[in-house]
Amino acid sequence: MILLRSGAPTRGQAVEGALLYGGSEAIVTGIEACRRQGLRGPKTTADRIHLLVPAGCQVSSVGYVLVERTTRMPRPVTVDGVAMAPLVRAALDECRRFTTLDPIRALLTEAVQRGGLNPEDLIQELEAGSDRGSALSREVLGDVLRGARSVAEIDAMNVWRLSGLPEPSWNRPLRTENGEYIGTPDGYFRKVLLAWEIDSYDFHFGKQQYAATLARNGRYTAAGIAVLQTLPSRLRTEPKRVAAELVAAYNAAGARLDAG
Repeated sequence: MILLRSGAPTRGQAVEGALLYGGSEAIVTGIEACRRQGLRGPKTTADRIHLLVPAGCQVSSVGYVLVERTTRMPRPVTVDGVAMAPLVRAALDECRRFTTLDPIRALLTEAVQRGGLNPEDLIQELEAGSDRGSALSREVLGDVLRGARSVAEIDAMNVWRLSGLPEPSWNRPLRTENGEYIGTPDGYFRKVLLAWEIDSYDFHFGKQQYAATLARNGRYTAAGIAVLQTLPSRLRTEPKRVAAELVAAYNAAGARLDAG
């Protein structure tokens, strides 16, 4: 492919050039395929375009094109005329190349929440592939299967592990005996009737959001449920302190029930 103008190629032109280089059976995977299928993806400085090609193909990586030979070529999906790996494969292909947890957490939780992937399908795809680069993805998917829907909720699970408390229910709707909705706490300790909410400042900037939080907390109170609210930033900057606060809230909620 020859670019018949000055300047750098557009992203679309770069993808087209990569596919021409990879051959007729090449498909796009990794972050490019994730973004074309609706995900934002974690921030990355990598501009390489990741291709999958059949194991017998003799094409090698060059320049901005990362070529991966595989015996497990997926059935491609076509988006805007571009052949690419299905989202479940593209997300895990990208995650295998990360060496830290944060971008994997960001991508896999977004793939479940925004991309609509079933965590079980991600686990199945991970098991079917190579073990190379899979350890961190397995760790993150363990928390996703527990019910984490965001990076903050995975951080909350890490804080809970520090606390030594029994595991709460994660993201399960609570209702009264009459079936009326109470709330969906990030974590709920049923034994002591304690709801743990990870609430950011951003959520409270608007009057409607603030009113919704007050209404939610009012429903908790009416149902006899104590609530602990934690800023997501503190889950990382003060994990031990937050874990201590969680233990104190748990003990206080239990003492309140015993006194009642």
